[in-house]
Amino acid sequence: MISGTHVLLYSSDPETDRTFFHDVLGFRFVDDGDGWLIFALPPAEMAVHPSSANAPPPVVDTGHELLGAALHLMCNDLPSVMRSLKANNVSCTEPSTQPWGICTTIRLPSGGSIGLYQPMHKTPLGIGSMENFGALGS
Repeated sequence: MISGTHVLLYSSDPETDRTFFHDVLGFRFVDDGDGWLIFALPPAEMAVHPSSANAPPPVVDTGHELLGAALHLMCNDLPSVMRSLKANNVSCTEPSTQPWGICTTIRLPSGGSIGLYQPMHKTPLGIGSMENFGALGS
């Protein structure tokens, strides 16, 4: 039986990005030794999109090519979460409305980016009625 999902972010500066996920986003974690933090994530969902020119490239792991993926955190009040991020000196792109939600991009300390959006699509998570995860927007 599948019992969980483990997401890997490849960062040019993992230590500062780990600090961001702990200190700014407030994600709980365990230290697996030597500062190797593993974070608890909010509830997750997965959509399978067709490959395209703007899709993340595949990753080779244990000799096999794994599908590329993108991380988008979800919230039920994007303006509130963006204000909380700004109060922590975290910049976001200007929000845009897409058919699937209102979205922005969060710049990580390493220079990489992740998505953040308030969904307007059906979701099995009930995001509209659940409390925001972590320290933001609470």
